[in-house]
Amino acid sequence: MSYVQSLYHVVFRTYRSEPVIEVQQERELYAYLYNVATNARVKVYRIGGMPDHIHMLVDLPPSMSIATFMQQLKVASSKWMKENRRFPNFRGWAKEYAALSYSLKDKEMIVNYIKGQKEHHKKTTFAEEYRAFLEAYGVEVNEEYFLRDE
Repeated sequence: MSYVQSLYHVVFRTYRSEPVIEVQQERELYAYLYNVATNARVKVYRIGGMPDHIHMLVDLPPSMSIATFMQQLKVASSKWMKENRRFPNFRGWAKEYAALSYSLKDKEMIVNYIKGQKEHHKKTTFAEEYRAFLEAYGVEVNEEYFLRDE
């Protein structure tokens, strides 16, 4: 028996950061994302976000890479959202995402950060948050491609 913990804080955004996730529909979207993840044996600790992006704290099974999980999650949810009349302006997810690994001891800190998204974004744009998020963890930001979808 192998013992593995792969705790990730993932952040992904809508195509061109378009604010197409209405507050009235976000719970339904979060439930869908939760179901996709749990069906893939991914443990979900928290989902939250804003009209233009999503944060998730997840623990992946040992046999799954973060790339595989994100591809499955984005493909399934994109198809569902495009077919769902409650997301009429959704055109897809942006290609990139951020996935930073954490220890279980950081779980509550990340859960609280995700819970506080609405309050946090009263003062900070997504671009500012995303850049700070990447830089704080030593991820080099390539300006040529930062938040570009074309």
